[in-house]
Amino acid sequence: MLLAQPPQEGKKGPPPAPKNLQVLPAEGLIPLMRSFTVALGGNCQMCHARGDYASDENEHKVIARHMITMTKEINAKFPDGKEHVTCYTCHRGSHEPAMAPPAAEKPAQ
Repeated sequence: MLLAQPPQEGKKGPPPAPKNLQVLPAEGLIPLMRSFTVALGGNCQMCHARGDYASDENEHKVIARHMITMTKEINAKFPDGKEHVTCYTCHRGSHEPAMAPPAAEKPAQ
């Protein structure tokens, strides 16, 4: 015999506050993280330890902090205050940054 059960209540309220933020603001963090996944062509586990986003266990997280600091420093040098350099500037949707432009195609003869 099957009995209907009321739906279980999920957690309500805001998500827990982020921990171990060193170079990024808490406000707008999730959309920013999503932009990183697009710019780097990866997912959260590319930089984060699975299940513990605050952990520094994954060395790519430390590298990412250096890269974020670098782009902030570069952008601070522009007098207009705009963001000119992002992760996408070099990574173009790939885990490894592009070190050179793609080879030019030879024209058809």
